[in-house]
Amino acid sequence: MKQKKLSLLFEILIVSTKLGLTSFGGPIAHLGYFHEEYVRRRKWLNEQGYASLVALCQFLPGPASSQVGIGVGVLRGGLLGGIFAFLGFTFPSVIALILFALILQGMDVGNAGWIHGLKIVAVAVVAHAILGMSQKLTPDLTRKSIALFALIGTLLWQTAFSQVGVIVVAAVMGLFIYKGQKEDSSTSIQFPLSRMVAVVCLGLFFGLLIILPVLRELTASSWVAMFDSFYRSGSLVFGGGHVVLPLLEREFVPSGLLSKEAFLAGYGAAQAVPGPLFTFAAYIGAVVDGWAGGLLATFAIFLPAFLLVLGTLPFWTSLSGNPKIKGAVMGVNAAVVGILISAFYDPIWTSSILVPMDFAFAALLFCMLACWKLPPWVVVITGSVGGYLISLV
Repeated sequence: MKQKKLSLLFEILIVSTKLGLTSFGGPIAHLGYFHEEYVRRRKWLNEQGYASLVALCQFLPGPASSQVGIGVGVLRGGLLGGIFAFLGFTFPSVIALILFALILQGMDVGNAGWIHGLKIVAVAVVAHAILGMSQKLTPDLTRKSIALFALIGTLLWQTAFSQVGVIVVAAVMGLFIYKGQKEDSSTSIQFPLSRMVAVVCLGLFFGLLIILPVLRELTASSWVAMFDSFYRSGSLVFGGGHVVLPLLEREFVPSGLLSKEAFLAGYGAAQAVPGPLFTFAAYIGAVVDGWAGGLLATFAIFLPAFLLVLGTLPFWTSLSGNPKIKGAVMGVNAAVVGILISAFYDPIWTSSILVPMDFAFAALLFCMLACWKLPPWVVVITGSVGGYLISLV
């Protein structure tokens, strides 16, 4: 039994590390990579369960894609599974950004041709994910309409809370439209941790949010101050990694711990690596206090995400399996498709497809993934090489 558990954890680590090495393109693209690997290929959870998990993480502050990865790991292998999934997905970019902090400051990596190629890969990956999810989650006209309204709402109302608002409206619509109806397949997912563990995690989340600023004033420790800055930034951000950047700039640039030039150089470097943009914290921590500072910053900014996922998933899974609100979950799942299409257009399409050559290359990459069934890492390598070659034309 112990050997089986170790084998399962090793599998989670290997799969998540592969995703951490190949998942370019930002949080929505990450969800596409997760869908391809966890749902389509490995079937660790079904379409409805995955959409339910994505919907929950859209409600929570912090890095949504990392929270989905943690949730999948926990559902697959318990608490250790969540930790291993987080480490695998996050640490490739953490290590890369700590190295960037030491050797690549000032380089214009953001405009490299191979980076543009990876943005085009994200177009193909997200398009493939949307196609698969829409077939399962919007099978009827009503749910297609909910997805359309979610698409329109998130495109025209672009605020940090727009996704949360759209999901709430979709839940209410689904509650009334599909009240008393049963879905074809179950949306509930079995969470392996108890509600007591969830309550403890939520208590830690709010407790640290209150205690850390007090400790910062009492101790005057630079490490406590850095932990507080990153923990607070990770706790209060809705809308993805790009939203956390101005918060981090206000925390570290005016104080003189980080120059404006060093901040911008790190931002460019963060665009060049796979994995979550929140790992930009590793770069800042490494600039401020070496590799140890980078690791501390990473732990601090992702800790709220971990505590929130563990603290809310047990309650969410119970609610999503309740027949009385099954209709609300059906509406939310449809809205997730619309939100993905919205994000597919802006920022993924608008920042990636600039000329006809880009569109032709994206079509090729999509066929490699959807028609020829090639592994995502092959598509990523093809995209980076192709982007570099296109830049030479």
